[in-house]
Formats: sequence, structure tokens, C-alpha cells
Amino acid sequence: MSSVLSLARPDILQLQPYQHASWEPTLERMHANEMPWRAQGDNTAAGLNRYPEPQPKALLERMALLYEVPVTQLLVGRGSDEAIDLLLRAFCRAGQDSVLICPPTFGFYKVAARIQGAKVLEVPLRREDFALDALAVMEAGRNAKIVFLCSPNNPTGNLLEEAAMLRICEALSGTSLVCVDEAYVEFSGRRSLASRLAEFPNLVLLRTLSKAYALAGARCGTLIAGEEIVGLLQRIIPPYAIPASTVAEVLRLTEAPQRATAAARIDTLLEERVRMQRRLAGSPAIQRVFPSDANFLLVECRDARRVLEAGKSVGLLLRDFSAAPALANCLRISVGTPEQNARLMSALERL
Repeated sequence: MSSVLSLARPDILQLQPYQHASWEPTLERMHANEMPWRAQGDNTAAGLNRYPEPQPKALLERMALLYEVPVTQLLVGRGSDEAIDLLLRAFCRAGQDSVLICPPTFGFYKVAARIQGAKVLEVPLRREDFALDALAVMEAGRNAKIVFLCSPNNPTGNLLEEAAMLRICEALSGTSLVCVDEAYVEFSGRRSLASRLAEFPNLVLLRTLSKAYALAGARCGTLIAGEEIVGLLQRIIPPYAIPASTVAEVLRLTEAPQRATAAARIDTLLEERVRMQRRLAGSPAIQRVFPSDANFLLVECRDARRVLEAGKSVGLLLRDFSAAPALANCLRISVGTPEQNARLMSALERL
């Protein structure tokens, strides 16, 4: 057994996976207890009366194209959230194992760990610049099965240092998985760490179509890892995880013309991000605008409540992070359309 699989729960390694109905698209299906007729009005290509392919080949090939990795290193699921849940269920024994997070960060890591019954260790990001405390993560990570790193980080917006993340992978080889959430990497100008998977078998990456590809409602995320980790997670993912309608829409909306549109929209959003940073920094209502490599800005307000109300007054919702560690009076503002951004700034100028 490889060192990375030795980290998994022994009972999951021995688990007999659910045996779904075989997938033979050239044959007529009388083996899966499906209704032989379509629902009235069902005009989909595959027919919604049929179960979808468990890990759709066409979808895997499209994700392999987008993320420049072999199909064998991919697992698709219902957003990155499902991948986080699968990792915890495969590697963490309830009441025994721990995960490590670096707050302030994406809140679902902690929630999913608690649901699984895993303990949560915390090594906070440095308050002055939200940088990674790599030495502390290496030390504490020896007591964790999974280390979750988010880069660019949500809600702070900054990239974590690539060299530090790779040092952590090396230091924790054979001890912990290092899961790097790259949900916002398309907005950062940095390449994915996918090219480093061969060097670091304990590295796991999370990607999503929710942000850069404008497909949050499709709920399609991808886990990228070595073949052994992917094979293990395939044993426990629900057998028909991706709805046929989602597969069809994702394939249609990630064709070459749509990818070109996505790239152009990212360019526009990055221009708006710079413009918003400058205007917010000049607002008397804002104490500080933190640097961002994502599609949002974290701002420290003089009075967060008043800024929230100003946004609502012009029909805009902002996200309050004032209760999070080290984020007193901080709001997270998604970069919107030029019109939305201008509307928000007008409201702030009236404060």
C-alpha cells in the first residue's frame, strides 16, 4: 500500500463499493428499473427517465481539457463541497482524526469536519497580511489527516505563497493530505498547482465552474489528485452524482466560444476590481481595502453596519464577516458589473 493510501480509513479501504447498473449506451436498458418512457415534455438528449453515467466520460474529458490534467486524475461531483465531504469521509475517523484549517478561511471546511466528527485544528493566517504561517502549519499538520489551504483565500482574497504550500506538502508527506482549494485561481494570474502532482502524492486540488465559468447553479466541481486518491474516492461517491441535465449544460456552456467569453469577462472583472479598489480606498466610510487576487474585495469599514445598509438602500447585498476571527468591521464585496459597482459607490458617497 502506498503511503498516501495508508492515511485513509481502513474500513473505507476494505469497503465493497456500491455496484451501480452497468453503463452500455449502445444497448437498450432493461436492467436498472427505470421507466421505459420519458416524462411528458422531456426533450433532453439522454432522457431524464434514465440514470446518468456515474462519472460521465464526456464531462471528465472536458474538465481534463480545462484543467490540463489526465482524466485519471479527476473526480467530478456536485461542487467542491462534495469533494471536501468525500475527503473527510474517506480519511477521517469520527472522534479520532483531525483536520487543520487556517482562519479566516472558507467556513465549510470546519462545518464538514464537524459533521464527520473530526477534530479541527487551527493555525491562523498572519493578521497583518493574511500570509501563511508555514512553519506552524507544518508542526500542527503532523497531527492532522488533512490540511486545507485556500488560495486565493476566501474571504481575504489573497494568494498564499506557492513555495510555502509546496514546503508543507513535502514536510507532511506520509503524514497528511494537503488540499489546496483553487476556486478563485482564474482571477489570480497564477497557474494551478496541478503540474506538481507527480512530485507531491499527498497534494489534492479543488476546482470549480461556479466562479470563472458563471455556472454556480450547475453545481459542478472537480477534485484533482493522484490516481490512488481518485480511485479511493470513487468507491464512496454516490453512484449517480451528476444529473444528466447538468452534464448536458456544462458541456454546452464550456465549448470554445463560451470559454473565450469567460476569459473576456474575467479581464473585464479584473479591470473593475482595480477600479473598485481605488474608489473604495478613497471612501471616508472605508478604513482599509485589502489586496485581492480573487473576484471579490475584503474591506475594513469604519462602521460595517452603515455600509451594509447603504448597499441595501440601492438593492445590493454585501457579506458581513465582522464576527469572524481578525475581521472586525470587515465586509466582503463581490466585484459586480460596472453598473452595480457604480451604484454601490454612489451609495457610499452619500454616507
